Amino acid sequence: MSPAYATFGLEPATRVGAVLADGGYQVHRDFVDFVVDGRPLLLRLSDLDAVSPLAADLPPAVLDARVRALLLEDEPPLPGGRFVLYGCPECADLGCGAVTVVIERDGDDFRWRDFAWQTGEHVDLERDGYHGTGPFHFHGPAYRAALTALLDGAPAAAPPRRVLLIGPRVGLLAKLAAALRGIGIGADITLDAATVPTEELNGYGAALTGPTLPEPERAAVREAFGRPGVDTVVMAASAPIVPLLVAQVQQALDRSPAGSRRLTALTATPEAAEIEVSAPGRVQLTAYRLDRLRRARSHTVLDATLGPGRHCLPLGAGVVRGETYLVARTSGGVLVAPVRDGSARD
Repeated sequence: MSPAYATFGLEPATRVGAVLADGGYQVHRDFVDFVVDGRPLLLRLSDLDAVSPLAADLPPAVLDARVRALLLEDEPPLPGGRFVLYGCPECADLGCGAVTVVIERDGDDFRWRDFAWQTGEHVDLERDGYHGTGPFHFHGPAYRAALTALLDGAPAAAPPRRVLLIGPRVGLLAKLAAALRGIGIGADITLDAATVPTEELNGYGAALTGPTLPEPERAAVREAFGRPGVDTVVMAASAPIVPLLVAQVQQALDRSPAGSRRLTALTATPEAAEIEVSAPGRVQLTAYRLDRLRRARSHTVLDATLGPGRHCLPLGAGVVRGETYLVARTSGGVLVAPVRDGSARD
């Protein structure tokens, strides 16, 4: 009897970075995720802050070795024929925890079975197994074609992880550039984008105009990035608050398919925020605003695991005052939404 095949594919994915409250950084990582039966495997595994071994910044020799391992052309790195599918995005140390699986051949085909969360050399499947996930039986030629195509540059690479900041080099943009670099996003600052050659503009996934840039200069920026062949998201700074602007840039750089996102929508009124989630996962919602003295204020509205669907979250008294923005985060994405109808009180 022929096995029931699952489809296998690959697609770009992102673990978004963050500027932490204590001044530290959570690094931004681009990687390639496994797509099983048309859905990213990472979304099947509940709330995981993890990346696959197929990171975008790997040297070619290392990427080749990891692909060959998934093709069973190298020995498994863990006892019991187990391979790491997702690991710690900061250090890739097994001690931080990893999703592992047994990969084996079935004739010309491949099977992934016994998914588990593993923190040491050996795993207790009864205690730490992902019961109900897999086994998956993949058609051999299609499985090999997807993985070997990765060595030839497929799937399509993510957009450039660089942003051009346009405005004065001192003050806000300098702090923003430092924060973006701290989480692994390249950032350059210029006063005049019109003089930048088209081939250089294409090296940026996004461009942001500073809040003090006059309208004639903003128009020149839009014209520069409107040249034929330039595919860059251009945006104006929402408010002079560095963590908020980091989130705005991250959202602009996200080109992942809509069906691959855990966080799919964010809207807000002064009374409530609505968040739409496609798969269970931890969601953090933060409100940002400036007070009357132009000092940045932030308020954590939510830090909890949400299930799939649309969630309405009341905004308590004092959260929305004046021009307020909400930032929703999961491990794989960021959304920013303005709330413009609050009162002018502090």
